[in-house]
Formats: sequence, structure tokens, C-alpha cells
Amino acid sequence: MKARVETDELGRKTAIEACAEPCAIERGMRVLGGKWTGSVLWHLKDEPVRFNDLTRMIGGASKKMISERLKHLESHGLIEREVLETRPLGVAYRITPRGETALRCLDELRQWSESVLPQH
Repeated sequence: MKARVETDELGRKTAIEACAEPCAIERGMRVLGGKWTGSVLWHLKDEPVRFNDLTRMIGGASKKMISERLKHLESHGLIEREVLETRPLGVAYRITPRGETALRCLDELRQWSESVLPQH
């Protein structure tokens, strides 16, 4: 379905085939588009990472924000949480096969950003 706007003979505009619910892009952005979400997922791409190590890797985000993003990604099945049998107890996160499917678009976004957007 392709939404469009048509103008009638009186100049009134009407949306034709307007999206009645979030489209695929909007649904994807709701999962991956939150602040720090892509960075969290990206840092889990190679191996499981302990929570405190992840907070060190993502220097600009608070522990609370990273915790929220991890819960969000886990609720969508993109990562898994594992309680480690260490003293003191630790927690590590790993990307799931479903989460790995998002890495391609994150890598394309990274490449686009590096080539088009200026660094601050």
C-alpha cells in the first residue's frame, strides 16, 4: 500500500490509502530507534558482555539508561540475560539470533552516518 494525498476540484486534500497502523519502518524504529539502543546491541555483537563492562563501553549513557535499553531489547527477544555464578553474582548479556538480524541495518546506518553526517 502506498499512501498519497489527492486534491479535489475545490482544493481540499484527502489522504488515500493512509497508514491505519504503524508501518514496518515505524515498528522497527520503535524497537531499535531508542536512545542508546543501537549502541547497546552493537556492543553485544561479538561476545557476551557483563553489565558493568557494557556501561564502560558506552561512556555517554547512565547505568539506568543502559539497564532500560537492555530490558527493552530483552523484551523483544533481541538479547538474552544470563546470571553468572560468580562472587559477587554478575550478569552478562548476549545477542540472540533474532538480534543478529538487526545488525545488518545497524551496520548500514553506521556506514551511512560515517559518510554523510559530520562528527561533532
